[in-house]
Amino acid sequence: MMKAQDIMTKDVVTIRGSATVAEATLLMKEKGLRALVVDCRHEDDAYGMITETDIVYKVAAYGKDPQQMRVYEIMTKPCIVVNPSLGVEYVARLFANTRIRRAPVIKDKLLGIISISDILTKSDFVERPKELLLKERIQKSIEEARAICSAKGTDSKECAAAWDEVEELQAEAAHQKAEPMISAKTSFDEYCAANPDAPECRIYDD
Repeated sequence: MMKAQDIMTKDVVTIRGSATVAEATLLMKEKGLRALVVDCRHEDDAYGMITETDIVYKVAAYGKDPQQMRVYEIMTKPCIVVNPSLGVEYVARLFANTRIRRAPVIKDKLLGIISISDILTKSDFVERPKELLLKERIQKSIEEARAICSAKGTDSKECAAAWDEVEELQAEAAHQKAEPMISAKTSFDEYCAANPDAPECRIYDD
């Protein structure tokens, strides 16, 4: 499963918050960028972000002088940041939920920047959709849980732990679809129906 660090752009262009909007605009033109990361002022400070949309909507649209306005006046700070180990599908969902198009990738320090273009052109969501990978993992976990319960006994801790893992994967799959797990029986339900006296099944009895 690809992570943010696998597809992020490592060559990040930054700018000071005290720079003028004109300087930011020129830097964007020179580098062919749509956004710049705004540097921290000190180690306890947060990163910011200035985008082409900020400049057009907040400066050009009102006829303000970009030579006089400063980056800190129109930037977003603190900005949403992404952990390098975050799965690409969760980065995509973060972008969808927050309506942003890019975010700095940070862990202790600035490592890169990731955008919707990176997700579209560099990730493997077309070749390896997570839904199919989860189905494979769930099926494998079910087989392993049945084998463990057969070997260790249906009332063993190992058996309960194995079915817990299956439940976690099924919950993740349901969350991936943004659907509650209420309509269909889970594999754990089927297991309990076949083994009603198992301790892990009895704790859910009313």
